[in-house]
Amino acid sequence: MTDWPLLSTITFLPLLGALFILLVRGDEETIAANSRAVALWTTVVTLVLSLFMISRFDGSSADFQFVERASWLLPGIDYAMGVDGISVLFVLLTTALMPLCILASWHSIQNRVREYMLAFLVLETLMIGVFCAMDIILFYLFFEGGLIPMFLIIGVWGGARRVYASFKFFLYTLIGSVLMLLAVLYMYWQTGTTFIPDLMAHGFDASGQTWLWLAFFASFAVKMPMWPVHTWLPDAHVEAPTAGSVILAGVLLKMGGYGFLRFSLPMFPIASDFFVPMVFAMSAIAIVYTSLVAFAQEDMKKLIAYSSVAHMGFVTMGIFAATTQGVQGAVFQMLSHGWISGALFLCVGVIYDRMHTREIAAYGGLANRMPVYASLFMLFTMANVGLPGTSGFVGEFLTILGAFQVSTWTAMFAASGVILSAVYALSLYRRVTFGQIEHEGLQQIADMDRREIFIIAPLAGATIIFGFWPMPILELTAPSVDALVAAYQEALAEHYGGAQ
Repeated sequence: MTDWPLLSTITFLPLLGALFILLVRGDEETIAANSRAVALWTTVVTLVLSLFMISRFDGSSADFQFVERASWLLPGIDYAMGVDGISVLFVLLTTALMPLCILASWHSIQNRVREYMLAFLVLETLMIGVFCAMDIILFYLFFEGGLIPMFLIIGVWGGARRVYASFKFFLYTLIGSVLMLLAVLYMYWQTGTTFIPDLMAHGFDASGQTWLWLAFFASFAVKMPMWPVHTWLPDAHVEAPTAGSVILAGVLLKMGGYGFLRFSLPMFPIASDFFVPMVFAMSAIAIVYTSLVAFAQEDMKKLIAYSSVAHMGFVTMGIFAATTQGVQGAVFQMLSHGWISGALFLCVGVIYDRMHTREIAAYGGLANRMPVYASLFMLFTMANVGLPGTSGFVGEFLTILGAFQVSTWTAMFAASGVILSAVYALSLYRRVTFGQIEHEGLQQIADMDRREIFIIAPLAGATIIFGFWPMPILELTAPSVDALVAAYQEALAEHYGGAQ
C-alpha cells in the first residue's frame, strides 16, 4: 500500500462516480434513483478512504505526507499532492459532509437529479484537490474550478433570485482570483518553480511581498468572506438549496483561511506582519458589525450567513495574530464552524421542507410539536454562540487568547462579538421554537424522521465530543502549526534584525 497514490484516489474518486452517473440509462425515475445511489456510495467510499488516510497519518511530523509528484505542464510546474497536519483535517471535513449533503437532498431535489448529483461529485473532487495540492498552479485550478459547480448548484436549483445570487457569487470570487493568478505567474517567473515547499523556502524581497500579499489577500478575503467584501454570501446562502448552503458554509468558506495559512503567512511573512493592524481592524468590524446585522434579519438562512461572516472574523484574527494559540484556534474554529454551521443550515432545511418558508415570523412554538428538532437546534445554536462544552467554544477561546497576546483591543472587540452572537442566536431560537403555535400550518407539523436524525446526529456528536475533548484535533495540527509560527517569527527576526 505504500506506493498507492492515496491522495489522487481520494481526490478523483468522486469524478469517477460522476462519470458513472453519466452512463446511467432508463426513464427519468430510474435515472434519478440510480444517480442518488451512485452519488451516495461514491461519497461514502471516499469518506472511508480519507479515514484510512487519517489512520496512517503521522501526527508527530510537520512534513507533508502521502506525497505524489510527477512532471506535468512546464519545467517547475508539477502535479504534486500532499497533506500536512493543517490540510489533512480539511480533507476529512469535506469527505464527511458530502454523504450528509447527498442524503439531505434525497427528497427535496426532484428535478434534474442526475445533473445535481454530478455537480456535487465534481465539486467534491475540486474541494479535496484544494487541500491536497502541493503545487500552486494545481491549487489555483482546483480553487477556481470549484466556482463552476457551485455556480450551477445555486443558479439551477436555488430559490427565486437564484440567477442574481449565483452571478454575484461568481463575479465577486473571480475578480479577486484574477489578481492571485498574476501573483502566481510573477512567483513562477521569479523562482522557476511552483512547488509550494520551495516557494515557502524562497524568501521573496520585502517590496515584492507587499504586492504579492495584497493579490492573494484579494482572493482569500472574498472567499472567507471578510468585511466589506462579504455581501455575496447572504444572497448565495438564501438562494442555494440546503445541501448547497451546507457545503458553502462548511467547506468553501474555509478555503480562504486555508489559503492564508498556506501562502500569506509562510511565503510573505514581512508583508503579513505589516498588514496585521488592517486585518485586525477588518476582523473586529466583521465580528461586531455582522453580528448586529444578523440580529436584524427576518430570514433564517440570512441570519446564519451573517453569523458565518462574524465567525470567520475570529479565524482571520487568530491567523494573523501568528501565535501558536491563535493559529491553532483558527484551524479549530474553521473545522468546528464547518460542522456547526452545516448543521444549522440542515436544521433550517428540515422545517423549510415542511413549510416552504424561511421567514422567522412564520414559525413559533415548534418545541410543542417537534421536541427532537428543538433539542438538536438548541445544541447547534449554543455551539454557534460558543457555549463551553461545545466545539464552538474551543476555537473562539483560543483565537481570542492568541489575539490578546498581540492586541488587547482586538481581543476585547472579539469578546464583545461573543455576547452579540448570543443575542441574535438566542433570539432566533426563542422566536422559532418557544411560545404558542399561532400559525395554522404548524398544527400538524411532524417531527424529524429517521433520515433527518441520521444526517444531523454525527454533527451533534462532533460538536459535543470535540467540545469536551479537543485534543485529537489540536495534537494533529500542533507540529504543522508550530513549524509555521516558528518559520514566521524567524523570518521577521531576520528581516528586522537585518534592517537595524
